[in-house]
Amino acid sequence: MTRPRPSLYLITPLLEDPASILPGLEEACRAASVTAVLLRLAPADERSLIKNIKLVAPIVQAQDAALILDDPGPDFDLATLVTRGGADGAHAEDPERLTDLCQRLKEGRNVGAGGLLTKHDAMLAGEIGVDYVMFGEAGRDGHVPPRGLVLERVAWWVEIFQTPCVAYAPTLAEVPALAAAGPEFVALGDAVWSHPAGPGAALAQAAEMLSQAPESTA
Repeated sequence: MTRPRPSLYLITPLLEDPASILPGLEEACRAASVTAVLLRLAPADERSLIKNIKLVAPIVQAQDAALILDDPGPDFDLATLVTRGGADGAHAEDPERLTDLCQRLKEGRNVGAGGLLTKHDAMLAGEIGVDYVMFGEAGRDGHVPPRGLVLERVAWWVEIFQTPCVAYAPTLAEVPALAAAGPEFVALGDAVWSHPAGPGAALAQAAEMLSQAPESTA
């Protein structure tokens, strides 16, 4: 069976004021087809977080992309933030959080799992019923897992499991190798926002790389 080429998944920086990124975000989403945007918000009071989600959601959703809210921390009711803010889903790491989200966010909203340090972590997330797993993203401390390990983990998951997989590329140069491993999505973060020609140019380049990637077989 032939597996289609991956789609793009965009991750924002950790934001205190999302207004500062809106022009670049719109530019990026217009430059290439983006399936989802992971919105990372710095902790604030619930009202401010909901206001910030509502600020970003129309920009993303107008480009037919899903807005996924990253978990701002255990002090917040993530499912409530998603529903009241108008986001399309949530992204978390803790199994209890993921279980709660899968139970409370009904059809039409997605739940993604990140921070998967071991194969057991990934399998547990799959058993919980998440809509995707993500490998290779930077932790809160900025540490990025070794690329060889990420490639191995993606290839392992794709071969065995049906739950979609997101592979994080810390640089544009790593997009082709990750795409060749067969994930449904390739995620980009800092490589987009720090690109000297701007986020639109970065995503256009990434989209071109994905268009040239061979379709994998599974």
